[in-house]
Amino acid sequence: RGLDLSSDPRFFRSFKRGIGAEVQGFLPELDGIGITFEQIGEWFLNQIIENLSALQSEAGDSAIESVILTVPVDSFEAYRHWLSGICQSLPVEQVRMLDEPTAAALGYGIAEGDTLLVIDFGGGTLDLSLVQLNQEAQGNKKPLGFILKWGQKSFGEESSQKVKIARVLAKVGQNLGGTDIDNWLVDYFVETQGLMRSPLTTRLAERLKIQLSEQSEATEVYFNDETFESYELKLDRDTFETILKEHQFFDSLDDRMTEVLQQARRSGIEVPDIDGVLLVGGTVKIPAVQAWVNQYFDSSKVRCQKPFEAIATGALQLSQGIEVQDFLYHSYGIRYWDRRLKRHNWHSIIREGQPYPMSEPVELFLGASVENQPSIELILGELGSQTGGTEIYFEGDRLITRQLGQGQTAVQPLNDRDGARSVANLTPLGNPGSDRIKLQFQVDAERYLRVTVDDLLTNETLLANQVVAQLS
Repeated sequence: RGLDLSSDPRFFRSFKRGIGAEVQGFLPELDGIGITFEQIGEWFLNQIIENLSALQSEAGDSAIESVILTVPVDSFEAYRHWLSGICQSLPVEQVRMLDEPTAAALGYGIAEGDTLLVIDFGGGTLDLSLVQLNQEAQGNKKPLGFILKWGQKSFGEESSQKVKIARVLAKVGQNLGGTDIDNWLVDYFVETQGLMRSPLTTRLAERLKIQLSEQSEATEVYFNDETFESYELKLDRDTFETILKEHQFFDSLDDRMTEVLQQARRSGIEVPDIDGVLLVGGTVKIPAVQAWVNQYFDSSKVRCQKPFEAIATGALQLSQGIEVQDFLYHSYGIRYWDRRLKRHNWHSIIREGQPYPMSEPVELFLGASVENQPSIELILGELGSQTGGTEIYFEGDRLITRQLGQGQTAVQPLNDRDGARSVANLTPLGNPGSDRIKLQFQVDAERYLRVTVDDLLTNETLLANQVVAQLS
């Protein structure tokens, strides 16, 4: 009956685009407290999860285990920071994110070609995004998405996950969508039939628009049994398209397409280089919109059969049944003498972001450096970032400070103390010229760095899974 809530100060719509935006404009107050788009979004998410959980419980089903959230690719980082802060309070074991172009590609079953134009034309906005898919979204390898929460652990801000999203090559947008078309149709009936503007007549106009996506003529009849008012609205496709043209609808679409293709050319991409065009959102169901797209691209490249469900079904194809491993926040390496620089330097053996427990060890081969060497020492360290800073250390009884330039690494030694440096006692004594020991480094589930040392000369194991240090 068109009983909309638009006059209710506690009713909000179209808040998604404001999340993470730098300029949000005027924001109202509720009960004397200023609110933000992020706050509204948090209420919305919590309400959805609460209602779904209640439905699951009523049906006797198990609790919700996993939630996958799809977000605009150009706002991925803003959404990641926002969702990282709120997902811990959600009563769900697993929360993951996926960018919408990748989700649309999965939903449409794109298996080949990595350059796609995604036309997202919904109720309020038009977005054209030319993207290059991450390699995991192609072929048989399905992406994991970005993990925000797994059990009691939060991965949104602190883990070393690599953000694997579609890369935006060109993007344009406009505040134009199905709501504007509904209003134009209401204006048409106001002029031709003297219809009054109201939420009800807007709803009837929307229904006509939806019918015309499937048939050439549409009729809507409504009778109000309280006021005894009746409405009968008729419209055909030709008249509908004339209304769109009168409001420069297709001119606006042409302008946006020209913009995105010009941006693409600056990146060296021409129209034939675009492997697929994916249509999502309700407004793309309008036949005239599909015909407009086909003016620019070969119809064999255009996918429009899943405008509503492509993104959702694509998100549901994320790899399931995976085991989440934690990640190391630092790199770890060994100290060696740099003959060129005539000072000690560090060689990384375990990289930042390495998941643990490790499935395969890192192997290292070492030999003696002097004649009749009785043992081999090895100093391991936690490698900091390669940025400028100050290193402070003792040289004898003097305190030395040294500025680190770009490319020099600050290191926290793990075993640089008496009795901890030696990794192998050599019997017989070692001599230069060949590898003498093989070391295998591994990080276990408790984040302990362990080493196994084998003597290549005697085929003996000198150390077996020995703990070196607990890593951070």
